[in-house]
Amino acid sequence: MSTARLPDDPMQNGAKPVARQPRGDATRQAILNAAEQVFADLGYAAARLEDVAQVVGIRRPSIVYYFPGKQQLYDAVEAEIFGAMHAFVTDRMTGTEKPMDRLLALFDAWLDFLVQRPTAARIIQRVVADPAPRGDNPVLFSDTALRDLEAILDAGVTDGSFRPIPAMHILNSIAAGALFYVCNARQLGDRRQYDPADADTLAAFRAIIHQQARIVVSA
Repeated sequence: MSTARLPDDPMQNGAKPVARQPRGDATRQAILNAAEQVFADLGYAAARLEDVAQVVGIRRPSIVYYFPGKQQLYDAVEAEIFGAMHAFVTDRMTGTEKPMDRLLALFDAWLDFLVQRPTAARIIQRVVADPAPRGDNPVLFSDTALRDLEAILDAGVTDGSFRPIPAMHILNSIAAGALFYVCNARQLGDRRQYDPADADTLAAFRAIIHQQARIVVSA
């Protein structure tokens, strides 16, 4: 009766185990980082996997190993952006209870996140202008951000501190200002350029958002 031979144990034959996962994770993240930059600069339609590969310093087949095509890569980028934004918002709103405090904390978090990550701001602005990459579900990944806003407004109306106002009016009139603040820094002519991350400039813009929010939602 024969006995099946077990695979060699690398620890017994002197070979060292190969730690592939951390390297694979690092490569995947490098691809996502490069893709975010490429999609922000070129837009979905013009961006190519070859462009992303060139930024990372790898070949196109290496990207396909992790992401079968451009749509899957773009989806992963957008999912990561809105996932990171939601986590950032959740952390910043910790300890706030009153609806107004939570609303201002939400706007602050969105603003600071986009200032720190301008590529994300440009991608979101491109999604607003051209929803084609999202197909039939334009809020596939952004829905968490919309629900964060809606939940705060609903709580304020319930406790009487906010007047009823459609969440989309707030989103389009106040919250969207953070996108323009980041994306327009170099788009309005030489004499109007500014640094979105400059402390004084950012503080002044934040004060305007707070003032607008208080005026618009207060009962």
